[in-house]
Amino acid sequence: MFEAYAAEAAGAAHGAHGEGGGLPDPMHQFEIKRLVDLDVFGLDASFTNSGLFMVIAVVLITAFMLWAMRRQQMVPSRSQSVAELSYEFVANMLRDNTGQAGMPYFPFIFTLFMFVLALNMLGMVPYSFTVTSHIIVTFALAAFIILGITVLGFIKHGVGFLRLFVPKGVPMVLVPLIVVIEVISYLTRPLSLSVRLFANMMAGHTMLKVFGAFVVALGFLGGWAPLAFMVGFTALEVLVAFLQAYVFAILTCIYLNDALHLH
Repeated sequence: MFEAYAAEAAGAAHGAHGEGGGLPDPMHQFEIKRLVDLDVFGLDASFTNSGLFMVIAVVLITAFMLWAMRRQQMVPSRSQSVAELSYEFVANMLRDNTGQAGMPYFPFIFTLFMFVLALNMLGMVPYSFTVTSHIIVTFALAAFIILGITVLGFIKHGVGFLRLFVPKGVPMVLVPLIVVIEVISYLTRPLSLSVRLFANMMAGHTMLKVFGAFVVALGFLGGWAPLAFMVGFTALEVLVAFLQAYVFAILTCIYLNDALHLH
């Protein structure tokens, strides 16, 4: 796997400079490439490598869940155990943060967690593309979540949902200031939710490409130190890929709890 990262860096260096010498641009891996040109009413709706890996993630998740649960044995197989553990992990996370009132929204939270996790893990495969390293993707997900939660809050509480911006026990003289602060905090939720995921994934993959280039540039004798760093950093990146999917999902649960209970 680590040799593949180094080979990828070498290929990028060759493509960027026309020959084997020189270090590659570590940002080249995040380039969006059109695979199928599409124009819909004057809008560019081309199918890109980003869209391709989203489709791959959906197909892999669906195929794995269907295959793992095809027999539903009393004594589960390894694949069934993984599927059941994933289910219980997300169910407990949702229940702990929203109570039973949040369980009707389990399918959405489970899909969100598995989708982000699959995209993050696919990005760890050499020569692949990390969809969640693009702010437009993570922001679109976050904006959709916050918009949906806001609509849910108004459906459930009506105009009373606005009480979310006026915490209990606040002196009346401070209410105007607190309301402004709470509204700004609420409106920045999509930005903070999206930047956290995007920044972690982009930074990690940039570091891997940089050290992969060092392995190539230093050669057989001098490349062992950056290669050893890549081994440890790759393990850390796998952990970060899982943690960022978890953080994205648990923050969604917390925001959902606000809409359900007006805490």
